[in-house]
Amino acid sequence: MLDSAWLRGVLRKAVAAIVGFMLALVLLVALLITGFYLLVNAATLALSPVLGEAGALAVTGLSCLLLLALFFYRMTRPVSAKTSSHKGKGQSSGSPVDLIRDLVRDNPLEAVAAAFTLGVVEQSDPRLKSLLLQGGMALMKEAEAEQARGQETSDAPASNTDAPAT
Repeated sequence: MLDSAWLRGVLRKAVAAIVGFMLALVLLVALLITGFYLLVNAATLALSPVLGEAGALAVTGLSCLLLLALFFYRMTRPVSAKTSSHKGKGQSSGSPVDLIRDLVRDNPLEAVAAAFTLGVVEQSDPRLKSLLLQGGMALMKEAEAEQARGQETSDAPASNTDAPAT
C-alpha cells in the first residue's frame, strides 16, 4: 500500500509546483504588461517633439489598436489550405520520423513544452532516460535506413540512363 508520509510528500511537491508555476506566470504577465506600457510611453515621448503631445498620443493609440486588430484577425482566420492538405495525405505514407517532423512544424510551442518537460523528468528518472535513448536511437537508425533506400532508388535509374539505347 501507499505510505502516508510518502503520499503527503508527493502532495506537498505537487502543490509547491502548482504555486511556483502560478507565481512565475503572474510575474511574466506583469513584466509583459509593464514592458508594453514603457514601450508605448517611450513612443509617445519620442513623437511628442515632432507631432505635439496630442498627435503623439493619437499615433501611438492608433498603432496599438492596429496591432490589436491584426492579432485578433490572425487568431480568428480560417485554417490555411496547406494544413488541410496535410490531413488528406494519410498517416501511413510517411515514416515515424517524418510524422514527428510534421507534428513539430505544425505545433512548435507544444513541441518545445514537451521537450522541456521530458528534459526535466528525464534527469530524475533513469528508466525514462534509457527508454528515451532507445527510442531516439531506433528513430535515427530508421531514418538512416530510409535515407539509404532513397539514395539507392535515385542511383538505380541514373545508371540506366547512362547506357546507350539499342
